[in-house]
Amino acid sequence: MYPRNLLSSSTGLAAAFVLLATLWGTSFVAIEAGLAYVPPLLFAGIRYAIAGVVVLAYAAVVSDRWLPSGRDEWLGIAVAGAFVIAAYHGLLYVGELYISGAVAAVIVSLSPVLTAVFAAVTLSEARLGSVEIAGFALGLLGVVIIADPAGVSTFTSNADGTLSPELIGIGLVFLSAIAFSIGAVLLRPLRTDLPIAALQGWAMVLGAGLLFGGAAVLSESPAAIVWNRTAILSLAYLTVFSGVIAFLVYFALLDAVGPTQLHLVGYAEPIVAAVGSWVLLGHVIEAEAILGFLAILAGFAALERREIAAYVSARTGVIR
Repeated sequence: MYPRNLLSSSTGLAAAFVLLATLWGTSFVAIEAGLAYVPPLLFAGIRYAIAGVVVLAYAAVVSDRWLPSGRDEWLGIAVAGAFVIAAYHGLLYVGELYISGAVAAVIVSLSPVLTAVFAAVTLSEARLGSVEIAGFALGLLGVVIIADPAGVSTFTSNADGTLSPELIGIGLVFLSAIAFSIGAVLLRPLRTDLPIAALQGWAMVLGAGLLFGGAAVLSESPAAIVWNRTAILSLAYLTVFSGVIAFLVYFALLDAVGPTQLHLVGYAEPIVAAVGSWVLLGHVIEAEAILGFLAILAGFAALERREIAAYVSARTGVIR
């Protein structure tokens, strides 16, 4: 795991943020590369089946308790497995069949905005004011800019009015962000003292099972997998680096800075994904996606302005 003592300094925290953003940002590129050779739901299922076993083993070694007990803990695992792992990644992987990983990363960066809004609607301690509504609108505007910057032509590709592949991909990834946000909000009242590593490990295993079930429904066959160098490297990278190692860094940062500040990692991921997509795959992100990302970022800043200001003030006070 990322050494916790390194997180006691500003330099250590910054290094952990950069590492996590790099691992998760490049995962969008690795998914895009691997999808040419592995069916999407099988791809996601294999990744999380392996990662889940490793994370559970880690939890069993370092945690006081790794076996869940009680209704809330099992329900929490079910919510995380169904929404955060299975629905989010299933829709994301299928969506990346139609759009680049860099564009997918921009759309996924809407998740913190959606999470804040869903929390305000469903949780009694949160409320939506005019600024929060404006922030949500800015986030949605960002997705609209990405989806149809040039006009109605983006929505159709044929004379019969069928949806373009790009819009299908954007819609699926947008739904994946919604699934992740719903899961994050539903999980809040179900949190117990079950270590988060154990929760994530069980959720990964459950989510992998659901992804395999979805693959069977869609008739994805293991025989369709082309086990070449790209497929193996992308799967290994997603499982070991973007899966196990990234989640261990995530756990450490979550304890050190809390969830609001950790959301900021999501806004570095599209930048990493854009650079990685250009370097590795030769894809250049378009100006519309950049504008959409800036709108989403502005929406997040409006929604979480108090938490961000409190964090900056606290950090500045420490420096003084």
